[in-house]
Amino acid sequence: MNLRFVFAQWGKLGLLLGSLLTAVGLLFLLIPGEQGLILDAAELSLLGSGGGSMVVGLSAWLIGRSAVTMTVRPISGVGQSLTRPYRMNRRDAALVTTGAWVIGAAVAASPFLMWATLAADVSPEHPFHSVINCYFEAMSGLTTTGATVLSDIESLPRSLLLWRSLIQWLGGLGILMLFVAILPGLGAAAKKLFRIESPGPDPEGVRPTIRQTARRLWTLYAGLTVAEIVLLLATGMGLFDAANHTFTTLATGGFSTRNASIARPESLATEIVLIVFMVLAGSNFTVLLALLKGRWKAAMANTEFRIYLFCLLGGTLFITAALIGHAEPLVLSNGADVPASAGESLRAAAFTVVSQQTTTGYTTFDFDLWPFAAKAMIIALMFIGGSAGSTAGGLKVVRVWIALKVLWGQLERFFRPNVIRPLKVSGHVIDHEQKLNVVTYVLGTLVLFALGAVVIMALEAEASDCTFTTAATTSLATISTVGPGLDGVGAIRNYGWFTDTTKIFLCFLMLVGRLEVFVILVLFHPRFWRGG
Repeated sequence: MNLRFVFAQWGKLGLLLGSLLTAVGLLFLLIPGEQGLILDAAELSLLGSGGGSMVVGLSAWLIGRSAVTMTVRPISGVGQSLTRPYRMNRRDAALVTTGAWVIGAAVAASPFLMWATLAADVSPEHPFHSVINCYFEAMSGLTTTGATVLSDIESLPRSLLLWRSLIQWLGGLGILMLFVAILPGLGAAAKKLFRIESPGPDPEGVRPTIRQTARRLWTLYAGLTVAEIVLLLATGMGLFDAANHTFTTLATGGFSTRNASIARPESLATEIVLIVFMVLAGSNFTVLLALLKGRWKAAMANTEFRIYLFCLLGGTLFITAALIGHAEPLVLSNGADVPASAGESLRAAAFTVVSQQTTTGYTTFDFDLWPFAAKAMIIALMFIGGSAGSTAGGLKVVRVWIALKVLWGQLERFFRPNVIRPLKVSGHVIDHEQKLNVVTYVLGTLVLFALGAVVIMALEAEASDCTFTTAATTSLATISTVGPGLDGVGAIRNYGWFTDTTKIFLCFLMLVGRLEVFVILVLFHPRFWRGG
């Protein structure tokens, strides 16, 4: 393990985030209608945090820059030595990956804390006076979880709201693109990490060069961003809200600029646009590229994409039926009531199903008040999550499908032991190692979910709000990077009431969920550090 090389890469990340912080601060300092050239506490916090991050990042880069290259001497001892880029190994990659999110969340949290400290009109009771609350909010943003400690989101300055949304947009491609975009020298290690996020048979997932993949995905991501902003503007949403909600939609993060999230937006068209782009963000980006090229048959031939759409449609119809049969009116996340008519039930079900399965976490209705059957379906969809190779969290549709097919195949072998039937997904055979990886991942996630619920119950033993439902759905919502759960963390609740110890543990669960378990857990293996 080359720790100096790792420091150098963390330094690059600090420089990047510092530059973005500074850019956001300057944007609000210079644009018309804001403070003009007069610094307020929010802009000062962004510029100060950005400058501090760049200084620390540059220092880390200078410390480790000599390890970025390595000298190769001829085996025979005769001839001239050559200098070439250092090739990152698996240990380096795992440590850089984990550290990037831990350090990145600290950098992203710094303007929140600085603003609460500098602003004279911020109440001493504001959550951002706490270092842990600021870190929780930033980790939730960067991992695209969308859980918040804030009860009054609209009281934040617009510049901090934009930064809060922007870190979700940056974290959206996260493990897929952080190393290929910032650290192009990863080589084979980058491709292995890329496939951690995109499991299953996908021969088009990684291009001949990893930079080609990075370029295509970032181009697609940026193109979808521009398209959604334009469409939201066309539906009547203002530019600031359109940009913020676009950032958090495509990242499937769910941070909103409004206390009531997306309850009764500017128009039904606004809600439809958000649904469409949540569906796109939860789809495999390879499938989206095929659709953009007009290869509709190839896209629909993708088994995971078909199952993903089926889950969305089936979940919507199931919950619609449950709501129509429910005598109580539907309660919006802003507290207003609407009758449980067929149209309102369909609208509530469609938005909630798409938001929860894609792990975006926007809310329009308080689904905590819905019938048990509807809530059970929501929990199931949160477990499944979106497609592999998307910005969504959860187990991923392809993993669930492979695990179910493995189980079905083992059942058949019980009474037909001589039958050997290959397992195929999208026409590709899943080999034994892939099946083992998928089953191990699903089992590991379920174990972590159960342990997470137990730990939360233990840490919040004195809290009356922490029921078993609260603990279990909190564990699920953070591991699956959804955000809202049920009961104490329901659609209209926040995470601010948890103790600091619990919040630190939830940050760990969010990180594990975003980096897909193994990248984090491998750091706890003794041999990882011994190099054996």
